[in-house]
Amino acid sequence: MNESQFFNFLLYLFGGMAAVVFILLFFVSAPYGRHSRPGRGARISNRLGWLLMEAPAAILFFAYFLLSDRKTDLVPIFFLILWQSHYLYRAFVYPFTLQKKRSMTLTVVLFALIFNIFNTYIQARWIFSLSPEMAYTIDWFKDFRFIIGAMMFYGGYALNWYADRLLRLLRQPGGAEYTIPKKGLFRLVSCPNYLGEIIQWFGWAIALWAIPGLIFALWTVANLLPRARSHHLWYRDTFPDYPRERKALIPYIY
Repeated sequence: MNESQFFNFLLYLFGGMAAVVFILLFFVSAPYGRHSRPGRGARISNRLGWLLMEAPAAILFFAYFLLSDRKTDLVPIFFLILWQSHYLYRAFVYPFTLQKKRSMTLTVVLFALIFNIFNTYIQARWIFSLSPEMAYTIDWFKDFRFIIGAMMFYGGYALNWYADRLLRLLRQPGGAEYTIPKKGLFRLVSCPNYLGEIIQWFGWAIALWAIPGLIFALWTVANLLPRARSHHLWYRDTFPDYPRERKALIPYIY
């Protein structure tokens, strides 16, 4: 089996796994954050956990770039910038905005780490090696798919970052209690941060205009839509005065 055959096998296996995870997470909430419970295995600091989960995506993607023969091609370089703008923040900035006292199970860290290793391989090898040589020439910058996708990526990135910031501002220094967020898009949905990340990776898929990008976008939905539902139900169960008109993820719809 050559790399191209292995890549295609992994791609469709990865897509099928997204469907399984999507269904599973409607019945079992991933045990981290507010859904974490004692007695679910070894635990580590949430800051260390996020670092271990996300750093490989940034490091490996850059390594695949350095090892490729497309290091001087401008469109692949721009995809590198898009990717790193997300993962450098997630790995090396976001963890240090979290509460020091919180932790996560090692199982969650390991599953996320495995996902990031394989997903980074799929995305990076497609962009830097396995895509047709003429797919991402300089003319791709003028293609409406690239323009729309890049705008969606950074629009979703901004929404995700701003929603995370609003959540941090709800906490008193050193505090650990949850409260009801009431600003920004939180007035309409319980999880605008997740909505932002879904928009972001669908933007990536459109800008890439290839199955690897679509698989990543579908994985993002498979992970975050059920989790948004779990968050939404948790808010309703925890706070009797939680706004009943607020949706879980998509304003006025879901």
